[in-house]
Amino acid sequence: MVKATPRLPGHGASGGNLARMIRVDHAGEYGAVQIYRGQLAVLGHTACGDTIKHMEAQEQAHLQKFDALVAEHGVRPTVLSPVWSVAGYALGAVTALLGEKVAMACTAAVEEVIDEHYASQVAALAQDGAEHAEFKSTIEAFREDEIAHRETAIEHGAEDAPGYQVLSEAIKTGCRLAIRLSERF
Repeated sequence: MVKATPRLPGHGASGGNLARMIRVDHAGEYGAVQIYRGQLAVLGHTACGDTIKHMEAQEQAHLQKFDALVAEHGVRPTVLSPVWSVAGYALGAVTALLGEKVAMACTAAVEEVIDEHYASQVAALAQDGAEHAEFKSTIEAFREDEIAHRETAIEHGAEDAPGYQVLSEAIKTGCRLAIRLSERF
């Protein structure tokens, strides 16, 4: 007899899992806005400032959509928002202080994890048929923006940052932990 693998929170959109998806995505977009704000505080006046401003504006639009979804579905936002505010801003500012390429390495790492996360959600939503088609469409559109942000970061030298592999893995690990925590709390 083969045991079925239990579905983790945030995978599959039925019942409370849709609320978990909205909660974690809201938290992620909030954190992304904070990362870009931290980067802008340091690099906003530099050659890459307009690029960071553009990405921050897209993340702000994503956050506004999730603000609306939180209200529409009566979802409780994560209690960890104050932590993500400080951590996101600090991550953005510190990586920017280490240079444009390090800031872009941060962006590339974060966006890679978000791409994977959104892809997982799209697959789970596809199993639900048309029930959550509008939400799935939103996630797919936002995923395209996140992929573009990662590509932009790579074009701006992310992979040339000192210690890129170690930095990237550390940031991705932190992002995956933040996702798990935000799904639950």
